[in-house]
Amino acid sequence: MPVSLRDAWIRERRRDPNRTQMHYARNGKITGEIAFVAQREKLDPEFVRSEIARGRMVIPANICHGNLEPVAIGINALCKINANIGNSAVASGIEQELEKVKMAIQYGADTVMDLSTSRQLNETRRAVLELSRVPVGTVPIYQALEQVGGEAAALTPELVLEVIECQAKQGVDFMTIHAGVLREFIPLVFKRLTGIVSRGGAIMAEWCFKHEKQNFLYTHFDRLLEICKTYDVTLSLGDGFRPGCLADASDRAQFAELEALGKLTLKAWEHDVQVMIEGPGHVPMDQIPMNVEKEIKLCHEAPFYVLGPLVIDCAPGYDHITSAIGAAMAGQAGAAMLCYVTPREHLGLPTLEDVKQGVIAYKIAAHAADVARHRPGARDRDDAMSRARYAFDWKKQFELSMDPVYAQKLHDETLSGEDYKKAEYCSMCGEKYCPMHLTHQLKDTAAGAAKTPCKRGTGKNAGLARKRRVTA
Repeated sequence: MPVSLRDAWIRERRRDPNRTQMHYARNGKITGEIAFVAQREKLDPEFVRSEIARGRMVIPANICHGNLEPVAIGINALCKINANIGNSAVASGIEQELEKVKMAIQYGADTVMDLSTSRQLNETRRAVLELSRVPVGTVPIYQALEQVGGEAAALTPELVLEVIECQAKQGVDFMTIHAGVLREFIPLVFKRLTGIVSRGGAIMAEWCFKHEKQNFLYTHFDRLLEICKTYDVTLSLGDGFRPGCLADASDRAQFAELEALGKLTLKAWEHDVQVMIEGPGHVPMDQIPMNVEKEIKLCHEAPFYVLGPLVIDCAPGYDHITSAIGAAMAGQAGAAMLCYVTPREHLGLPTLEDVKQGVIAYKIAAHAADVARHRPGARDRDDAMSRARYAFDWKKQFELSMDPVYAQKLHDETLSGEDYKKAEYCSMCGEKYCPMHLTHQLKDTAAGAAKTPCKRGTGKNAGLARKRRVTA
């Protein structure tokens, strides 16, 4: 999408005091962003407008992020995935993080979050926003903490709101805000096996505990909403008390915060500010549907944005798999966006290859959820792949793959010659035992092939170039 296209949409609303997609939707206007996502999702623009007006769908699209291609996040849109990037005090730099953004977008991330916690935060964020054509999210409390030397008690409402507005001016499309970590809920985590595992949640809990005051993001929520209205920042209300292990899943601390987030959602909607709700990180499979249903009820159908969830705790190095299982289940149950987990979760800062593996795992999870929810067109790619397989159209199979390069690499490791791109078998079964090849023979026989003797031959490349009526 040309940058100038969104610039024109933004110019139309420069003088408006409230510039959110929800505000325009509630006033009956189909914005350029709404029309764009409706076409992309194959939905009626009026339906998209009504979903945004209702709060069941969001389009994170800061007016200062002009090179953005708008994305719809909601239960009635395709399931989206987010990829976290960001450096730390001990690893990576700006260039490495930009490569991660490119990798994430290349393999299908719908949004990215810059979770950098080291110095050069403004520079890193600016570079990410300039590069990214997908919505960019942040956790502003990280930068605020950096500015006070890592001492949570030194944070002030004024400083944090200043950081939030600075990031909004840069063009950040959605922000994780831990406004539901209330002082009275903190004792609920003391009996947990792993306590608080959210960085933002721990920061706010420490501030409340040391000052013996209520969370200032909660008490100053109206001031936060004024910033969101000005720049159209979507609030991603963070789950600071999300469970960090199966033993802590679905406990009182988690759901007390969720109830608070539901109340904050209604308050945000009074100002026409878009809202997503962040969800748990570690949940057994049998509890996942209940968690999604509870969020939908308590948070008034605001889009649910879940981290995983991880369905077991004992597979470090493979948590992109343990979490993708939970993510697919959450997506089927109604989660709108899935935050990826990489193989390095719990172990270290993700590398470029980790980002790729995390994104692919979550594209699979999101796609599986879309197929399970019978979204229009969701299975088209799968059916095309099946036709290509039955036709032994290897090149089409590679093209339709989530990772075409890797799919062809695995195939070519054992059958590398160009002739094998026409072969009616792979190295799993070989030419004599491929059941689909045998099915074609049966069909030929049933169609009267006996009257026209088959001249297949018995050489090692027999049947390589046989024409198929089946097309991909």
